[in-house]
Amino acid sequence: MGAWVRPVRRGWVVRDEVPGPDVDEFAEPERVVAALAEGQAARRTLLAVQHPHRTPDARAAGLGLTDALPIARSVLSVLLRTAYRPVEDVVAAYAVDGPDGSATGLLCLVDPAAVGPGGRRRVRHTEEVYPDVVAERAEVLAGLGSLTSAALLVPVTDTDRLTPTVRDVIDGAGPAAVSTVDSGGRRHRLWLLGPGPDREHLLALAASAPLLVADGNHRVAAAATAGLDGMLALVTAGPDLRIGAFHRVLTGTGLDAGALTTSWHRAGLEIRDASVDAVPVPGQVLVRCPGGTFVVELPPPDAGQPVPRIDHAVVENLLLDKVLGIDPEGPRVRPLPAGRQPSTSVDAVLELAPVPLADVLAVHRAGLRMPRKSTFFTPKPRSGLLLAELPPRGLHSTND
Repeated sequence: MGAWVRPVRRGWVVRDEVPGPDVDEFAEPERVVAALAEGQAARRTLLAVQHPHRTPDARAAGLGLTDALPIARSVLSVLLRTAYRPVEDVVAAYAVDGPDGSATGLLCLVDPAAVGPGGRRRVRHTEEVYPDVVAERAEVLAGLGSLTSAALLVPVTDTDRLTPTVRDVIDGAGPAAVSTVDSGGRRHRLWLLGPGPDREHLLALAASAPLLVADGNHRVAAAATAGLDGMLALVTAGPDLRIGAFHRVLTGTGLDAGALTTSWHRAGLEIRDASVDAVPVPGQVLVRCPGGTFVVELPPPDAGQPVPRIDHAVVENLLLDKVLGIDPEGPRVRPLPAGRQPSTSVDAVLELAPVPLADVLAVHRAGLRMPRKSTFFTPKPRSGLLLAELPPRGLHSTND
């Protein structure tokens, strides 16, 4: 029986600041392309390593991801020599504090496919995923040979023994190995822990319950698709994790406010005008278009429909797919985290209220998954502070 939560056997910790912009701020391909186009220096960054086919040079040469991966490996090799220092056999006590919450936990390797007693996976997805995104990230993982970003995993049980234990370890650990502030004003600190009683106790606590994927469903799915038995993850129960809203953006549809309201009204949906300072509430969609702002009332759940009902599913299945004939997985629909400004060229922004944690847990207990990109957990671990060499396949057996 192998350990499904374990240390980083060989890795690298950043010496000062992560090279380039905050990787975690760029989810949309077009924003990655724009960021990488900002001068030669942007091409020698962690963002360029994770998106090698989106650099100006790769685009000019017509390189796809497979052809661009050798360039990414070369850039990463330079970064590891110049911006990082090597570490071995470590985990990290991690603390992040900011305007959107706080989290204290253990940054370590977790097996994404580990199976526990009864045959249930120990790492459990909370949301559906986009297959094309998973495939791309799996190819990057396998091609780089290193883990550069961490998922955010939360214990299923309510009992939180990990947070106070990590805090006790931090209090006695001295200065942090890394202390940095990201572009959103969050302070990230980590303390490296080698072999010893403290580390073993923290690993045991982190592995004591199944873990929900709070952030990083695509990263977890990509690691499993790539056949990896280890991924970087911050295991944490808070103490102040928050769930922000995830909206939907319509782009390239040719639909304006009039066309949207006409289609949805014909489908029997109630629509009314709203002020520009309105905020979405559960059971409604706040739609912002260049031609106006209005609210769409979602229909009540059908008899026998699983509860809680998630508004994102109604928007994708009814408003977009059934009424407008727009594929929710297609290029004309983009997820947008609350607080992030959309492009000025979008047709509409469909704002939805945050999903309560109780609803997320209820969906999980029912054996179901949330719609794609419906929960925005904060704060998240910052990519690039601790990198890990990919663990050799088959080295660990974690099915117990």
